[in-house]
Amino acid sequence: MSKSIVQSVDRSLSILEILVEENQPISLSQISEKANLNISTVHRLLHTLMHRGFVGQEKDSGKYKLGLRIFEIASALESSLDLKAVVRPYLREIVDECNETANLTILDGGDVVYIDQVESTNMVRMFANIGSKGPAHCLGSGKVLLAFLEEDKLESILKDIKLTKYTSETISSMDKLKKNLSQIRRQGYSIDFEEMEEGVRCVAAPIRNEAGKVIAAISVSGPNTRITDKFLYTKLIPLVTGKAEEISKNIGDIGIKEFSN
Repeated sequence: MSKSIVQSVDRSLSILEILVEENQPISLSQISEKANLNISTVHRLLHTLMHRGFVGQEKDSGKYKLGLRIFEIASALESSLDLKAVVRPYLREIVDECNETANLTILDGGDVVYIDQVESTNMVRMFANIGSKGPAHCLGSGKVLLAFLEEDKLESILKDIKLTKYTSETISSMDKLKKNLSQIRRQGYSIDFEEMEEGVRCVAAPIRNEAGKVIAAISVSGPNTRITDKFLYTKLIPLVTGKAEEISKNIGDIGIKEFSN
């Protein structure tokens, strides 16, 4: 086994794979045999997986099965894939019009998750790995997703957010962040003026499902040498908000669930 592999995690995932393959509740001894692990080890790993909701246990038989958390993640993934299929053509259109990187993001607690991206063809361009996360309080897409949360949900997330200061422009005061979120709600879009990374600017707008609920955001990011104030206000903001409105009209009843508990 590679030194970079964490044994307990690898074994836990093996147990989950066994439960998926069996597709029915099975006993501790069966899992132990199939995983080629001793019963005490399997019992300990199962207890941890149950604590996190990834595994459940039948009261009568004591057999183990997949937990609700697995189905929540599967549902979120399915919704994300549906959303990507709808939004990707619009991301391409954005890049065709401004040649800056366009992103599709959703919220995971106090973080933004990048679920799709179409890159600029410029030599100097922004890039994020699909599935990677970033702090919501200092990213354009993160702030726009926070801004349109229901009040109780927003307060719940903000109390756990650490306002880490990444640049001199990062909002590190909760009062200032709340004022900025209020402004975003009024204007319908968010701007990141080098708040996460020096020299990088971003504009983001919310995507709503047919019920009017904000479920994701699209954004455009690039270097401040190209995203000047004039380009931002005369080109990018109308472009991004306009595409977000088009997507929202065509999105249907897609409901994105958060990945975090």
